[in-house]
Amino acid sequence: MSLYITDECINCDVCEPVCPNEAIFMGELIYEIHPNLCTECVGHYDEPQCQLFCPVDCIPQDPQHAESQDDLMDKYKRLTAQKSTSN
Repeated sequence: MSLYITDECINCDVCEPVCPNEAIFMGELIYEIHPNLCTECVGHYDEPQCQLFCPVDCIPQDPQHAESQDDLMDKYKRLTAQKSTSN
């Protein structure tokens, strides 16, 4: 599953810079996570960095974007391949 940020977000700016996929962005009111870019840090780290650093614990899994670990790894591979071809 990708992750999402709940309304408890305090806009502390901690999550955005630690996301290796640049999936986190400032939304209209709070930070948001683009589900097509979120791999829960699979391929980069052992655990999602945004969840690890979030001081208010407002980044759960998004049940509307269910993905297996294999799906997340495939997404990671696609994203890194896209980055390498765009450079």
